[in-house]
Amino acid sequence: MAVARINGAAIVDEAAFHAESRRAFGFPQTYGDSIDSWVDCLSYLRDDENMTKFRLKPNETLQIVIDDAAAMRAAVPDLLDEIAFCVGGINERYEDYGEKPALELVLR
Repeated sequence: MAVARINGAAIVDEAAFHAESRRAFGFPQTYGDSIDSWVDCLSYLRDDENMTKFRLKPNETLQIVIDDAAAMRAAVPDLLDEIAFCVGGINERYEDYGEKPALELVLR
């Protein structure tokens, strides 16, 4: 299983979240530092689009681990809820294409 680790303690606002996401996922230079861009990049994990440093096999899952999630929740509670919502939406998109869900969100 592939794993992307995000330092929740470093996320104090949306800009910090996108900086951590760039580091953890290896998003391209064209990444737009927005939730829409985050969703778009994580919607191509099994394609040759090179939107992340991860290339998943058909039944593989990318585990997104947010370490110090309590610190992130204290600083930006709405953002953490939005990320969980987006992970669910991305997985639904994969299922709509007949694929296994690609993401698992783990809060530590």
